[in-house]
Amino acid sequence: MIRYISQKQLPLEGFDTPPGMILDPNNRWVKLRDCLPWDELSESYYKTLCSRLGRPAKDARIVIGAVIIKHKLSISDEETVEQIRENPYLQYFIGLKGFQAKAPFASSLLVEIRKRMGQTVFDEFHETIIETVEPKRTKKSVKASDDDDDNDDDVSNSGEVGSCDTGTAMEAEQSLADEPPRNHGKLILDATVAEQAIRYPTDLGLLNEARELSERIIDELHAKSNRPQKKKPRTYREIARKAYLSLVKLRRPSNRKRRAGIRQQLQFLQRNLNHIEAMLTEYPLGTPIPLPNWLLRRYWVLPHLYRQQYAMYKTNTRRCDDRIVSISQPHLRPIIRGKQGKTVEFGAKISVSLTGKGLAHVDKLHWDAQHEGHDLQAQVEAYKKRYGHYPEVVIADTLYGSRDNRSYLERKHIRFAGKPLGRPPKTTPENKDELMHLKAQRRQEYRERIPIEGKFGQGKYGYRLNNIRAKRADTSAAWINSIFLVMNPCSSWCGFLFV
Repeated sequence: MIRYISQKQLPLEGFDTPPGMILDPNNRWVKLRDCLPWDELSESYYKTLCSRLGRPAKDARIVIGAVIIKHKLSISDEETVEQIRENPYLQYFIGLKGFQAKAPFASSLLVEIRKRMGQTVFDEFHETIIETVEPKRTKKSVKASDDDDDNDDDVSNSGEVGSCDTGTAMEAEQSLADEPPRNHGKLILDATVAEQAIRYPTDLGLLNEARELSERIIDELHAKSNRPQKKKPRTYREIARKAYLSLVKLRRPSNRKRRAGIRQQLQFLQRNLNHIEAMLTEYPLGTPIPLPNWLLRRYWVLPHLYRQQYAMYKTNTRRCDDRIVSISQPHLRPIIRGKQGKTVEFGAKISVSLTGKGLAHVDKLHWDAQHEGHDLQAQVEAYKKRYGHYPEVVIADTLYGSRDNRSYLERKHIRFAGKPLGRPPKTTPENKDELMHLKAQRRQEYRERIPIEGKFGQGKYGYRLNNIRAKRADTSAAWINSIFLVMNPCSSWCGFLFV
């Protein structure tokens, strides 16, 4: 159920504070509150809720404000609630009518919010902020300006000629149809990886974790068995633990010792999985398994992990398709980046576009290692939908300059700011100046990619975009989008508030 009151009615003077407390109207949170389009953001958030059924939901102002506070301060869910409870400026920011010592909501609400807010909601959030910052570049305004230009042309033509016959009008329409569409603006594209907060995966470490989880499952099933007097299966956990520690404590174990340790852990894990399968025969099909949900989800991953590790051990390789690198987050995949100091990253690969005002938008989010150049066409079409016209130039890395992308941009009359394919033309006295001009233009446009690289640096080192601590795929995506949601208003028209 939705209950919403417009948040544009409460001035700072109407905020109820304890006696003797005077709020500063120049506080950064007060100024940021006045910048954000709360009603439009609330409307997008309420689209995910039912308007008639269920208990009344928390006000969208409280929900969105809490998300902004959490990621702006880079704090945990529990610390967010405590900061709001103690700070009157934060309570005013989230739309409370007065200061209160009681927490406005439980910290677990932020988890439910991340589950509820999908990519569609954040897309509308970003569109709302872009329209607020760039009102003159929205689709309606561009269409109106084009109509005005057409009307001006008609007026000028009528003033010169007086009146035109049907043939002249048809010729004018035909000439306009033959002209290529007018493109405006620049579209800056790039991709990065939002790393998850996981331990660096190794084959031996994953097998040891899987073995410990299988031992816990055996303990849980035996304690809740219908025949508790039956002897619990032997797991050799102490021997397995000593074998694991004796290997990981070596500074540089040889390949022979490492393979022997992996084979040993595979045998322990296979024995435990066989015991679990035998113990589950007591529960017929359709009967709930007496395991906690978190442990049951991890049990579903263990057989897949065992098969992958066994296949890599038998073939003596270190790669396989859809390799599992985290038991608690099986959706993660290793993404080869080749960066200095980080050849492999573990997280979501995001394709981001940047507007002329420095607003970033997450266009695509992949959990698999995909080529970012495949997202270019969808990003260009999103620009067309957002502004009503195609960009004049696309500024991106050379990875985006594939033949398919170049032919697509050529059909849309869009120029790709990159080095052309094929051999460079031979320099002659006639084309020397032109080639120098094109080279300087490419160099200048390549430098214009710096803002989007700076946006990634701001997100990773200022808002912990490289340390996503959500566990699920949907909550991790909401976490990433929330960081960009916070970065956009705090680095554009309200950027001076948080310097």
